[in-house]
Amino acid sequence: MPRLSAEKPFFHPNCEISNSTFGTYVEIGAGTRVANSVFGDYSYCDRTCDIANARIGKFANIASFTRIGATDHPMDKASLHHFHYRSASYWDDAKDDADWFAHRASRLAEIGHDTWIGHAAIIKPEVTIGHGAVVAAGAIVTKDVPPYTVVAGVTAKPLRRRFSETLADRMIALAWWDWDHARLRAALPDFRSMPAEAFLEKYE
Repeated sequence: MPRLSAEKPFFHPNCEISNSTFGTYVEIGAGTRVANSVFGDYSYCDRTCDIANARIGKFANIASFTRIGATDHPMDKASLHHFHYRSASYWDDAKDDADWFAHRASRLAEIGHDTWIGHAAIIKPEVTIGHGAVVAAGAIVTKDVPPYTVVAGVTAKPLRRRFSETLADRMIALAWWDWDHARLRAALPDFRSMPAEAFLEKYE
């Protein structure tokens, strides 16, 4: 019997999950925190990830120790410290700053379908990673990444295209990530054996 199912996500031990939803066949690695986020069908993350305020597409591959939606401190205020927005932790008569937390939660990171986020990469808030893109291990991504583009570095810059623009457009139009589970199973031998262009020629 398969380990993953359409009925509920598979959470490994010691995960912290809050205000988040998960599609079918999703897996969350041990020690991961997910907050205010949505995981699309078949997406997974490995161990010890920190994912907040994110919208993650289908078939996303997220390596260990990745941080998505890394939150910012208020650089325009008199202090960076969280005493002035996590105030209830310091004084009996002070409340946390709900407006600041609402602002943070509104700054969403968007991760496209069939993406690969490498080990210990950081994706900043309000950044979009296009469908089919690859973020190299250790990269810090502060700007949008076009579809089917490989980026690396601190801060991340494009290295090359994964597919040509024409091939990428055709793959996005095919949108195989929207196929149902049975159709994916039927096409499994071709996913395994065919280069992308041959796959497109068969299924377009």
